Order: sequence, then C-alpha cells, then structure tokens
Amino acid sequence: MGVMIDAAPAGLAAAEPLDVEALFLRHNTELVRLASLLAGDRGRAEEIVQDAFLGLYRRSRSLGEPHAALGYLRRSVVNGVRSHQRRQRVAGRFLPPRQQTVAPAEDGALDGARVTTVLSAIATLPLRQRACIVLRYYEGLSDSEVAATLGIAAGSVKTHLSRARAALSTRLGDET
Repeated sequence: MGVMIDAAPAGLAAAEPLDVEALFLRHNTELVRLASLLAGDRGRAEEIVQDAFLGLYRRSRSLGEPHAALGYLRRSVVNGVRSHQRRQRVAGRFLPPRQQTVAPAEDGALDGARVTTVLSAIATLPLRQRACIVLRYYEGLSDSEVAATLGIAAGSVKTHLSRARAALSTRLGDET
C-alpha cells in the first residue's frame, strides 16, 4: 500500500484540516437517524456513519470548502446504505433468512403504532425513493439539496418523491 501524501495543489497553500470531532458531536445523531431510516437497522446505521466520518477524516485536508463536509457526510451515508443493501441482496441468494432481532430500546420512544406503520411503509419503497423521502421530509432538505446529496437531477428528485408519496398513500390508505 502506498503512502498518502497530504500536499496542496501547486500554487495553493495547504488547507487546514476540518474539525471532524466538532462535526461528529454536532451531526452524528442526525446522520445515524438518516442511516437508520434508510437501512432499517440502527446498529448497521451507526457503523455506516462511523465509516462516513472516517472517510471525512481521511479527506479533511483535500475536501476544499469546510461547509461541504456535511454534504459529503450525507452522501457517504446514503452510498454506504446503498452498498450495504447491495451486499445483503447478493448474500441473501446464498444464506438462509435471518432471525428477527429485538429493536433497540430507544426505538420504543417513537410515537407508537402510527410511526411504526409509516416507517414500515417507507421501508418497502425502492432505495432511491426512500432516500428522497427521508432526506426531504425527515432531514428537511430542499429538492436541490436532496439532488446534490444523491447526485441526481432535481427533476428526478421530484419524480421519486411523487412516486413515493403515491405508493405510501396506497399502502397507508386514509391514515395519511
């Protein structure tokens, strides 16, 4: 494995590293929530977020704009969930079905059966639709911010949101 040299491009001063610890303290909870909603597994979500912060730490000097760090982390989390689900699909072809596990205690703090029903319905959506719903309505990002996070066009975000809302309306019936 080669040595990673932390040098700035020619003609530019070396950038100061980001305060990754402060970013972790400020955004870890919301990123774990994002990953949990996308992955459906809090333990796996925490691992994915840890990997995203590790990647940010490794790239902190070359990231460029300090304000780009949160976007980098969100995109890393979404990509981490996507990679995990892809591995699960492949492994699922070769492994017997997993036993159901007990939900963490903090999940019991959610607002009862209604939230559980909505989260279950969201979990049935295709990943891209689920990511759009979670980023837009749970994280509060604008359509353009969702598009930037997912690396897709804003029009695609609107299409995915429309399809996801239609599917959720069908699954949830008059409850929405």
